[in-house]
Order: sequence, then C-alpha cells, then structure tokens
Amino acid sequence: MATPGQWIAGARPRTLPNAVVPVMVGTGVAIGEGGFVWWRAILALLVALSLQIGVNYANDYSDGVRGTDDQRVGPMRLVGSRAATPREVLVAALICFAVAAVLGLVLVVVTRAWWILLVGALCIAAAWFYTGGKRPYGYRGLGELAVFVFFGVVPVMGTAYVQTESLSWPAFFASIPVGLLSCSMLVVNNLRDVGTDGEAGKRTLAVMLGAERTRTLYVACQVVPFLVAMGMVPVAPWAALVLLAAPLAIPPIRTVRDKAVGPALIAVLQQTGKLQMAYGLLFAVGLAIIF
Repeated sequence: MATPGQWIAGARPRTLPNAVVPVMVGTGVAIGEGGFVWWRAILALLVALSLQIGVNYANDYSDGVRGTDDQRVGPMRLVGSRAATPREVLVAALICFAVAAVLGLVLVVVTRAWWILLVGALCIAAAWFYTGGKRPYGYRGLGELAVFVFFGVVPVMGTAYVQTESLSWPAFFASIPVGLLSCSMLVVNNLRDVGTDGEAGKRTLAVMLGAERTRTLYVACQVVPFLVAMGMVPVAPWAALVLLAAPLAIPPIRTVRDKAVGPALIAVLQQTGKLQMAYGLLFAVGLAIIF
C-alpha cells in the first residue's frame, strides 16, 4: 500500500504551477476589469488543481499499465514502481475529475453560462486521453498543444470569465505566455525521458523532434512569454513587471542548452516551476493594476 508521501509524490507537486498560474493571471485580468469575485476565484483554483492532479494520476495509471514507466529517470510513479495498484491510481484520478466537475458545476450555475459544461467536459476528456485510451494523443506529439490550450488559454480566460461574466481580448493575450510556460514544463519533462519514451513507443514531440530541436523549443517557451508581455506594455504598462522574473530563466535555459540529460534535467523542472510562479504572480499584479 502506498504511503501518504508516495501519493503526494505521485500527484507531482512540481507540476502544480500549471494549475495555479493561469488562475492567478485570469484573476489579475478580472481585478483590472473591475469584476473580481474572491470565492469564484477560489473555486476556479480548486477546479484547476483537481484537474492537474487528476491528469497526473491518470497519466501514472495509463503509462504504468502500458509499461512506459518501468524504466524511469525522473521521480517515482505509483503504478510503475508498484507502490500502488493500477486500480487504486485510477480511482484517485476519477475522484479528482469528479471533484473538478462538481466545483465547476457550481460556477456554471452561478454564471448561468451552460456552455462551460462543454468546456469542462473537453478538459476532462483531454486529461484522460493524453495517455489513456487506445490512441492517446500524448503518444502522437500533441501533448504540448493540449497543454497550451487547457493549461493556458482555457483556464486564464475561464477564470476571468466566471468573475467578470464576459470574454475579453486582454484575457486571451494574457493566456498566451501562461500556456507557453506550461508547455515548457512538459517539454523539459519529455526531453528528460526522450530515450526511454522512444524505446517504449511513446512518440512525444521530443521524440519526434530529437533532443537538440527540443532544447530549442524549451528556450523559445521560456523567452517568448517575456516578449508577449512586452508587447502588451503599450496598453498595460505594468505588464513590464514580469522582467523581474527574467533572471530565473537563465539557470534552466543554460542547463538545457549545455546538453544536460537524464537526472540533470530534474532540477530544471523545479527551476521552471519557480519561474512560472514568479512570472505568473508579477503578470497578475501588472494586469490587475492596469485594466
């Protein structure tokens, strides 16, 4: 039986910025637009966290039963390490998805925006079919695109919408750097596992591009968010606050460009998460001040 510590590790805490940052930025937009509702922001955060942990457990389950995680370089996996049974991990994933669905339904009811039900269903489906089902799209190089959409565009715009009850261009443009930073987490994760994933038949984008091009992609996902924020400065001057986070991008970029492999890239994940959180907080503050 897995210990509480192993369950926490299996939830992959280092990926949680993917859930927290979009809600922060979306709330920053809502504050700037005069529509901040604190309890709706909290519900949106709980939905995002539930989905992130759910997809992590679902990924653990699906990769584990396929044998993809039998030879891992990174942190432990519950099924792959035999710390928990596939059924236990599957149940944990389904519970997380159910929590997200119930909390999301509350937001649907209070906003009366029933189309959000479809968006929520797509989010859960995307979470499951990333590595689940007979033809998982994560095995076909589409993981980064899905992350950009479902951990960038959708949660930023969704968080802003459930508070302001309107869709806005600032929310859309703000979602672009958030999505790219979320992608950078997946890119470096897949770069670390490029060898074992290829051997296991998991055709991630890193496997398809090769290590060198994947390193270039990682750098782009780190640099472009700052360029987008600077592009918003004419209408949102305080967006320039994100430049304070720029020094945090230097160590992970240097490590990746120095052709680090395997365990050496685990630290890059942590550094990327710190950058993501710092950028998200500064960006949220900047957007809250300006709009």
